[in-house]
Amino acid sequence: MDSIGVLMPVPVSAYLEQELEKRFNVFKLWTVPHKTQFIKDHATSIRAIVGNASTGADAELIETLPKLEIVASFSVGMDKVDLKKCKEKGIRVTNTPDVLNDDVADLAIGLVLAVMRRLCESDRYVRSGQWKKSDYKLTTKFTGKTVGILGLGRIGKAVAKRAEAFSYPIVYCSIPEEPNLKYKYYPSVVELAFNCDILVVACPLTEETRHIINREVIDALGPKGVLINIARGPLVDEPELVSALLEGRLGVAGLDVYQNEPEVPEQLFGLENVVLLPHVASGTVETRNAMADLVIGNLEAHFLNKPLLTPVV
Repeated sequence: MDSIGVLMPVPVSAYLEQELEKRFNVFKLWTVPHKTQFIKDHATSIRAIVGNASTGADAELIETLPKLEIVASFSVGMDKVDLKKCKEKGIRVTNTPDVLNDDVADLAIGLVLAVMRRLCESDRYVRSGQWKKSDYKLTTKFTGKTVGILGLGRIGKAVAKRAEAFSYPIVYCSIPEEPNLKYKYYPSVVELAFNCDILVVACPLTEETRHIINREVIDALGPKGVLINIARGPLVDEPELVSALLEGRLGVAGLDVYQNEPEVPEQLFGLENVVLLPHVASGTVETRNAMADLVIGNLEAHFLNKPLLTPVV
């Protein structure tokens, strides 16, 4: 398989690059100065694309590669891959589900703790020497609050499992409604936000869910509400979120994802009621290596005419 061309538009992980290079002819697009010309020059050699949460395969790139057979995404979300175009052209698509559920759910709970107990702010308080002058202010109790989960898929269920350990009542909104669950279901996001203390965003990004967290939802969550986003940045109307945090219409937020990564609204940098992370929910050595193994396994399965491990298309 070492003659099969695999295009990597952006660096993903050193381990994945090394393992791919053992098996395939890897084209690292980020290392070349004239990317468009490079793709044209090698178009007939590229039979696979390996992308990630930020860069996948849009319609223009797919049309440029006449020999493309498979897009293997180093992520769960498929919003950076034109699935419709792939279906039209018979191109297979895979992702890396399940192996990152635990890490993402762990981080969601970590963000809840961080914003409600003001962990980052408390750390700065100690480092700056202010503790010598006075005790730190009181924060908000974590246990027993109602957690609303938007999107009760694999990751949403993993978040719910962890939240239950803190004696959280769980409520959710998901399409479709999950049968045989003990959690209370709300048919709209506004109703969900109105009836929970903490709203965890864990749904996929689609055209229907873009900006699903809008002003109405944020206002329903309210000035004591907690918003946690460990899914995709564009699920939240970012300007509305910023204004709500600045104006006190929303209590606190914990964010791992943003509208235009790696750009983050500068208005958030000076706020103490938000914790900002650089899209690291699945960012552990163990999980990223497991994701890489899935990418490699899917590529090998495809080119050996075996069933894909995690097919999307």
